[in-house]
Amino acid sequence: MGKWLGTLGAVLGAIGVAMGAFGAHALKDKVDARMLDIWSTATQYQLWHALAIVAVALLAGREGANSTAVQVAGGAFTFGVVVFSGSLFLLVLTGKTWLGAITPIGGTALIVGWIALAIALAP
Repeated sequence: MGKWLGTLGAVLGAIGVAMGAFGAHALKDKVDARMLDIWSTATQYQLWHALAIVAVALLAGREGANSTAVQVAGGAFTFGVVVFSGSLFLLVLTGKTWLGAITPIGGTALIVGWIALAIALAP
């Protein structure tokens, strides 16, 4: 589990950097400041959670780690990034404000990921 999850985290990190650059350069003259803020939030959450996914991958290889909690953390972080950041990216690109209603589902998954990571790290 650890190797593919680490690769996924690294790829999400690379995509996060690309999305940040796209927002800063390609979108700055095409959307208003509020939409750029939303884009920035999506980018920041993706980057932070890409790092969290890499940390979970490293933890997965550690002896004595709670494997169920590690798996939940990895899955929740991945799902959360796709839904949270993805819905915000799509909202900005399409102007479909109903996508904002999906975002909290991703945010909840990210919180679940952090709780599962805490359980995995608990002594």
